[in-house]
Amino acid sequence: MLNTDKTQSLFRRATLALGMAAVLAPAAMLSSPVVADPLLSGDTMKVGMEISYPPFESYEGDKVVGFDPEMSALLAAKLGAEASFVDTKFTSLILGLGANKFDAVISGMYVTDERQKQAEAIPYARTGAYIMVNKGSAIQPKTKEDLCGVEVGLQQGTAWVKQLTELSASYCVPNGKEAITIREFPSAPEVSQALLSRNVDAQLEIAGAAMMFAERTRGRIEISSPDLVYPQTLGIYVKKGNAELKQALQSALAEITADGDYPELLKKYNLLAAE
Repeated sequence: MLNTDKTQSLFRRATLALGMAAVLAPAAMLSSPVVADPLLSGDTMKVGMEISYPPFESYEGDKVVGFDPEMSALLAAKLGAEASFVDTKFTSLILGLGANKFDAVISGMYVTDERQKQAEAIPYARTGAYIMVNKGSAIQPKTKEDLCGVEVGLQQGTAWVKQLTELSASYCVPNGKEAITIREFPSAPEVSQALLSRNVDAQLEIAGAAMMFAERTRGRIEISSPDLVYPQTLGIYVKKGNAELKQALQSALAEITADGDYPELLKKYNLLAAE
């Protein structure tokens, strides 16, 4: 038989241990960081972007700066994570998302029907494109219809490639005008360089980037269109079927909007909120 005093002592110690565990468990939960379960790596939100597209994303030394990195940081914080950035060619971003190379794509990417067949989109801002030409150029297109007969430089993978191709076939040629000649380049800065070298006559670029390119060239490139061309919505993209992360990011976007951080960021970069 067991000694009664010894048995009672063991029972009291076990009861005390269980009681302490019950008290400490909630405290441990409160002190530990919130883990963002929908993410590939719990405490890091990996964002795919082409980091050569100011003012949306670019390098400043070793630091990634711009609208999308700042927004990514705000969103990640709401998920209890930190944002990290995976520099990827624009044309490979949606493919990389499907291959689990990153959690989301946030890279000044328009929401289009074609992209939504491959990934889930969360609208986050609205903008449009401007037409850029060399200062003093005889070609001064004001609208997209004015691009008939013009050699236009575009970044590969942008929605404008298809849109200008359709415009050329549905408007220019039927109306007796010359077709639009489209030349694609790997990145937006390379298009601008082709424009400066007079290898193309015009460049179509998202408004924020167009204004920055014009500023950085000290007026050698100018915006010829007074109004936005092809106004569209920008989207955060997540992998098709990842409803959990999509919902988490939608909630995070609503939170940073409600607390005022996101409206301030939109104002800073001359963007409009998504409708």
